[in-house]
Amino acid sequence: MTDHPTTDLFIIGGGINGCGIARDAAGRGMSVTLAEMNDLASATSSAATKLFHGGLRYLEYFEFRLVREALIEREVLLQAMPHISWPMRFVLPYHADMRFENDTPTSKLLSGIMPWMKGRRPAWLIRLGLFMYDTLGKRGILPGTRKLDLTKGEVGKPLNSKFKTAFEYSDCWVEDARLVMLNARDAQDRGATILPRTKVIGTKRMADHWEITLEDRDSGEIHTRRAKMLVNAGGPWVADLLQKQLNIQSNETVRLVRGSHIVVPKLYDHDRCYFFQGTDGRIIFAIPYEEDYTLIGTTDADHTDVDSPPECTKEEQDYLVKFASEYFNTPVTRDQIVWTYSGVRPLYDDGASSATAATREYVLSLNQDAAPLLNVFGGKITTYRKLAEAAMAKISSALPNLTSNWTAGVPLPGGDFAVEDVKTLQAKLATDYPFLSAYATRRLIRAYGTEAWEVLGEAKSATDLGQDFGATITARELDWAIEREWVRTGEDYLWRRTKLGLRLSEEERAAVDGYITQQVSKLAA
Repeated sequence: MTDHPTTDLFIIGGGINGCGIARDAAGRGMSVTLAEMNDLASATSSAATKLFHGGLRYLEYFEFRLVREALIEREVLLQAMPHISWPMRFVLPYHADMRFENDTPTSKLLSGIMPWMKGRRPAWLIRLGLFMYDTLGKRGILPGTRKLDLTKGEVGKPLNSKFKTAFEYSDCWVEDARLVMLNARDAQDRGATILPRTKVIGTKRMADHWEITLEDRDSGEIHTRRAKMLVNAGGPWVADLLQKQLNIQSNETVRLVRGSHIVVPKLYDHDRCYFFQGTDGRIIFAIPYEEDYTLIGTTDADHTDVDSPPECTKEEQDYLVKFASEYFNTPVTRDQIVWTYSGVRPLYDDGASSATAATREYVLSLNQDAAPLLNVFGGKITTYRKLAEAAMAKISSALPNLTSNWTAGVPLPGGDFAVEDVKTLQAKLATDYPFLSAYATRRLIRAYGTEAWEVLGEAKSATDLGQDFGATITARELDWAIEREWVRTGEDYLWRRTKLGLRLSEEERAAVDGYITQQVSKLAA
């Protein structure tokens, strides 16, 4: 049995939805425990296209509520985490003769009225969509849409000369895995218990509480916790958990959609992103990534087995390379690919005909047959905070007398500065630690914000930071990540807390992993 007191809320799943709910609940004074079977953000939440965006293409599916909520959220989130998120301008090249295999509700409606429009997104329709994009949500920081002449300036230079005109609009970038970790950090700071690498292996539902049996995946230890209410935020595993661990039969399920991305050396020098329309009706982005690379994605493919790790297949790589090459002057080739990643999006199964058309809306299902259970289906990273608020509204009906919403505008750890002050903060860090390279200064502020000073401590020289592992990684930073960010392996640090694995050789990555393993063993001793 357990000697732990009964908590108010037990959350299964350490992705963005689970950690967002944990933070919100802990901030309302609830006792919260969260268990994640692997590392935090180890699945979908570290494999996104890494955008806070309204979802311009969702307007074609008439998902106006979702788009409006996401558009409003962009600036709310931006102000709470200006270190790990920032504004970006997106360029949508337009070519009047391009035709698409477009079966969206909008396309079908237009084709019925104007048959000659079949397969086309006319300029006026794009302008209408962008006008709605600008006006559905409030904007105080992000500039609005404008038309571009691609024959002038740097934006058109990388593109095929057939593209003469483009539309430019605003969205935001976010470091997705760090977003998850910072929500978990803030939840813990507010009293929550966060248990990475802890798998739920059994549950027992009583009239007024749950008993949850857990396995520590590092030590093999089995222990039990109790909670008044359970939240199933298992992401791709939400339906699997519902049926196999919680023993509840339900018609509600998720559609698993694999989204794959490729990373290549940077294809252009400016800081804009490109939004490309494919002849198959899909879209992809080409995004400046980690200063020296370009990120291209994503695909939409059904993924049948939740326990089969998603991989960017050869076919998907070929698809993305070919798609991007239709727009760029210089074709993108497979041998340019330096890294690929793939994630499974657990979309609520609304019976859509294709993975692309499946809804991005989230669905929260409350079951109160005995001790209450909340199941979280779907969602997108941009609306994670609103999803958490909606989840708390459901939770309050089962566990009443909760305090009101509080997370809007409250910064995440390290984010207690203004959006426009990033460069000022970088300059101050460079002054306080003059031995840092310009790249290290930029990277540390973008990763840690005002906590960069805590990471570096009283160091007076580079040698004070300990062993140099390459790519500005030092022993001091790794120790911080182990102590404060639940890092237990090289993969945790190199591919989720950061993306510095891109900049290291195989031998250097092994050295980072070896150091982390050694330090973790010392702590466990």
